[in-house]
Amino acid sequence: MGTAHKYGDDVNTDVIYPGRYTYKQFGPEEMARHAMEDLDPDFVKKVKEGDYIVAGKNFGMGSSREQAAACLKYAGIKAIIAKSFARIYYRNAINFGLPAITIDTDRIDDGDEIEVDLQKGVVINYTKGEEYRFPPFPENVIKIIEAGGLIEFVKKSI
Repeated sequence: MGTAHKYGDDVNTDVIYPGRYTYKQFGPEEMARHAMEDLDPDFVKKVKEGDYIVAGKNFGMGSSREQAAACLKYAGIKAIIAKSFARIYYRNAINFGLPAITIDTDRIDDGDEIEVDLQKGVVINYTKGEEYRFPPFPENVIKIIEAGGLIEFVKKSI
């Protein structure tokens, strides 16, 4: 179980991971410190390991920078739940082992305590006592997520 950090529609990669850091060689801890800083300067102070990003439509629009997915994972985000995702961002998230779940997020509020069950395809909102269903991920995608991302999955497969 983790806390929902809710944002609106069209959250772009420039505010998820600011463009000014794109060509800097930061390790995971430094990348995590810059997650969401242009949209929510207090994000890294309030996020905890196992928390969730909840958003509206078109999350991750903009450039295809992988750091925008990586920084959220490094910051401790367990999954991103949105009404829809930009296509490349969706794939980048999965490649980093960060589930990108598509559901109607209108009933989830900032601060709600939620949990995702990937196997069953359900988001549980403990604050409201509700469940929201989504099509479960294919087994191969779950294996990528469980391995910690595509690179780790391939390493374990060789």
